[in-house]
Amino acid sequence: MQDTQIATFASVKTIQIRNVPDGVHAKLRVRAAAAGKSLSDYALGELERVAERPAASDVLRRARARSGSVPAEAIVEAVRAGRDR
Repeated sequence: MQDTQIATFASVKTIQIRNVPDGVHAKLRVRAAAAGKSLSDYALGELERVAERPAASDVLRRARARSGSVPAEAIVEAVRAGRDR
């Protein structure tokens, strides 16, 4: 084995998931087969997809930082004015 291959194998991490309910395992196995993948490859793809999404706390923080320049009171007044027409 070449040194680069050894280094690659050494940097790969393993995750073991215990107590997977039978129904969840069966659904994932079916989805993996439909995708033409092993269960392990399918699960890894799903983990990668989830890991790429921003955390909910980050999304909320960014949303709060983007608060509009219109005060809430002005919005309430505009809605009430529209209803009073």
